[in-house]
Parts: sequence; C-alpha cells; structure tokens
Amino acid sequence: MATQTLTQHNFDEVVTGNDVVLVDFWADWCGPCKSFAPTFEASSTKHPDVVHGKVDTESEQGLAAAANIRSIPTIMAFREGVLVFAQPGALPPAALEDLVTQVKALDMDEVRKQLAEQQKAEQ
Repeated sequence: MATQTLTQHNFDEVVTGNDVVLVDFWADWCGPCKSFAPTFEASSTKHPDVVHGKVDTESEQGLAAAANIRSIPTIMAFREGVLVFAQPGALPPAALEDLVTQVKALDMDEVRKQLAEQQKAEQ
C-alpha cells in the first residue's frame, strides 16, 4: 500500500477508521524529510495492514498546529484512534520497523486503562 495524503478533511476519519496509522509530518523544503520519505514508503509496502499517512505541514498548517508539530519530520503512531507514539526526527529503517512491531503488539485495553488513570490523576 502506498502512502496516503492526509489533510484536515480526512485526518480524523483515517486515524479513527483504521487499526494502526503512522503519520509523517513533513515539508518539501525539509532535507531530512526528503531523506526519510523512501524509508516511510518502503514501510508502507512492507506493512499493507498499516495506514501510512503523510501531512504536508506547509499546505496543512492548521493540522500541523493542532498536532503541536514543532520540528519536522515528526512521526506519530495511532492505534485504534489513540496516539501511542510521537517523536520528531527521521527514523532509520530498523527503528521504523521496530516501531511498527511495537505498535501492533500493544495491549490497547491496558493503554486505555493507563490513559484513564493518567487523566484521573490530572484532575
């Protein structure tokens, strides 16, 4: 599966409508973003069960701001609509592969339980 362009109009639908979604926040002028693109594309081919989305931070400034993007590239991973990973910087192929494996292996009942406890503690 090739990477998918994410916009303000389809972002929520894609993230909540798929089990695992990786998002690459990038810009055309960003050298590290361009260097990371083939790695991200290869991962999308290797893992057709994982949606690989790309957000162009120049054309989707509102979406980038809502996601609190301060540095690009930034990689985010969502599982069952829950943000489970966010980190600026391009990942080497082995690290991206490890991330996909870890996200797929998450116990989402445990993740939701921890999020609920965290929210309760913040109140």
